[in-house]
Amino acid sequence: MARRRGWGAGRAFVVAALAGCLVGLVGGAFRWCLEHADLLRASVLEAAAGPGGASRLIPVALTAAGAALACLIALRVPHAAGSGIQHVEAVWRQEAEARSAWLLPAKFAGGLVAIGSGLVLGREGPIVHMGAAIGSGAGRRGRLDAEDARMLHTALGGAGLAVAFTAPLGGLVFVCEEVTGTVRPRLVLLTLAGTVTAVAASGLIVGDALVLPMSAVAAPPLWMLPVFLLFGVAAGALGAAYSALVVGTLEVCDRLTRVPLVVRAAVIGALVGALMAFDPLLTGGGDQLSERLLAGGSLSAAALVLCLAVRFVAGPLSYAAATPGGLFAPLLALGALWGTFTHELASPLLPAGAAGPAAFAVVGMAAVFTGVVRAPLTGVVLVAEMTGAGVLLLPLLTACFAAAVTADRLGSPPVYDTLRRRMLQRA
Repeated sequence: MARRRGWGAGRAFVVAALAGCLVGLVGGAFRWCLEHADLLRASVLEAAAGPGGASRLIPVALTAAGAALACLIALRVPHAAGSGIQHVEAVWRQEAEARSAWLLPAKFAGGLVAIGSGLVLGREGPIVHMGAAIGSGAGRRGRLDAEDARMLHTALGGAGLAVAFTAPLGGLVFVCEEVTGTVRPRLVLLTLAGTVTAVAASGLIVGDALVLPMSAVAAPPLWMLPVFLLFGVAAGALGAAYSALVVGTLEVCDRLTRVPLVVRAAVIGALVGALMAFDPLLTGGGDQLSERLLAGGSLSAAALVLCLAVRFVAGPLSYAAATPGGLFAPLLALGALWGTFTHELASPLLPAGAAGPAAFAVVGMAAVFTGVVRAPLTGVVLVAEMTGAGVLLLPLLTACFAAAVTADRLGSPPVYDTLRRRMLQRA
């Protein structure tokens, strides 16, 4: 009997590791397809930049069609629209049932079309949701008990986040801090088993390089920690405003009952396409923009303000299109913009040897993320793994602490708590 119980306990880890491989292959394929969709979109934009005003309508038409098609795909499958992280959290809390049959193809195809067409959405939402769906299916086929199957659903969702950003430790912290709010030894081990194999498998497709490589930075002097504390306060306020705009835009769109969802998605896509025709940096998930800022690429103060303002609105608007797509990647780009702009304003007051714009961009990514999601450790670990900026650990922790406290004092709830409650009310 003891041997049988031991085999049952060990079987869960074997299933997690094998399912993690599948998460890595699916998530890696999704990332590979998005990279090639970005190249195709760039080619279309280059062709549309030719003489003649009519050519400018090509990005508008393509993004509108992509948003409409992605919305149509999501409508066919419950919970396929949006990020999916709120559904993973609801399953953990036993407020909703796990789904796997049609969710995976809907998320893959819908997310590819929506994000690939240029909507301001992140790849991590679909990959997390697909990972959780694979975990749910693996739990059933592996004949795990109900508790282990629920843990596997959550653990493989964390593996999906790890694959999305090549951040294995970030996937683990995300599961413990954001999804479950607890640290259970068995859950940690299942997540580790799935995350390690998932990232290894995805590396066969997309490699294991840093997602956002940056120019080398030195550790800021300790006297700058109060500066980063104040910076975190401002980032927390910005995150609270962004979270309110995400939810508010969804509520406004809910009132447009006479407008079919697919038509609404097409209109939003057309608006995003018009922005894309003006400047591609204003649209998309934001990785190219973040990488440019972190690598020392300069933007004028006016360009920073324009990108910040437009993407602040375009992200929530894109999320309201009811297509598959996440919030994380656009948030990171918004934080990089905010950090770079803050350094632009503060640089005349900073003495020689102070932190440069790349350091502020990295800290801004984590701090704005924290202000919206309210998961400071996840933000710190995720950004550190994506950029390799381990020397910025103290500024990251300081700013994320301030951002979390500020957003909380402003009465802003964590965005996925709000989205989860909204999802359950509409079920």
